[in-house]
Amino acid sequence: MNPTDPQSFNHRTAQIHTGRLYHFIDQIPSNHDPTRPPLICLHGFPDSWFGWRYQIGQWCQQGFRVIVPDMLGYGETDMPHDSSAYSTKSICNDISALLDFLAIHKAVVIGHDWGSYTAGRFALWHPDRLIALVMLSIPYVPPKEQHMSVEDMARLYPSYGYQVYFASDSSTSEIEENLVPFLGMVFRTPEKALSWSKLDELITNKQINFTDDCLLNERELQFYVSRFQRGMRGPLSYYRTTKTRFEEEKEAQLPAHLLPNLPVLFMYGTKDDTCPPAAVRNAHKFISRLNTVALEDVGHWVMLEAQDRVASEVLQFLSSLGSSQHSRM
Repeated sequence: MNPTDPQSFNHRTAQIHTGRLYHFIDQIPSNHDPTRPPLICLHGFPDSWFGWRYQIGQWCQQGFRVIVPDMLGYGETDMPHDSSAYSTKSICNDISALLDFLAIHKAVVIGHDWGSYTAGRFALWHPDRLIALVMLSIPYVPPKEQHMSVEDMARLYPSYGYQVYFASDSSTSEIEENLVPFLGMVFRTPEKALSWSKLDELITNKQINFTDDCLLNERELQFYVSRFQRGMRGPLSYYRTTKTRFEEEKEAQLPAHLLPNLPVLFMYGTKDDTCPPAAVRNAHKFISRLNTVALEDVGHWVMLEAQDRVASEVLQFLSSLGSSQHSRM
């Protein structure tokens, strides 16, 4: 595996029993230790399986099987037209079905950004399928008792204001027409961040060279551009499921608390505006076995900004689980 070469990873596709076609990386190390739990990694927006490129090899070297899907709407995975297909219930059912396809009963679920939110919900929709949970950048939040629109959430938490734009229909074509500026604006360190207050005006500003100070080099940027050639409707649909998610969770009466015996690691950058300190503290109310790791001076893209630290902290967390956790597989 070479993190600079996407083709050096083991690519697979599966028609899962939910009817979806998923593309995923399935990296089984030569020294695979069957007593070690499989790891399944869920990426966020606007990312790809490639977002985990620096961690996959390090985890495999320690004998872990690592499975990394292109999430629904991304890369070579199916892209349904209907936004409701992207609700977390639907996505979690897909992940469960992918584990079924691979004949894996339980796994450690690791998520970043939207993948972190989805991983937290996977622990509610399919609690019997987790050995442990790792959430990066986006802390756990319980199901809401009252529906809150994206607009209301942005008023309450101004740092989430960008989600109003992503939820709008106009964002699809505008981002598609300005992919390089958009990706160059998103993948940045906190020191080089640009204001997201008026995204539509920002990404069409021809006076800015967005590739300057981008976390992605030219080759990586072009790979990401190639992944979004089918369009942005699928990836942006996640932001358009607020009401559907609320209704599905209310109907299922999902609990607020994760299972008390579930080990959980939450890791975040201290300079990530999408991770308010109050939200990190609040997560402890709902998770009995929560370990929190703050990455000092790191922003949102922890897998890029703190490549080795993320890999090593997860390995340390996994080693702390002990044989009793492994026997639950």
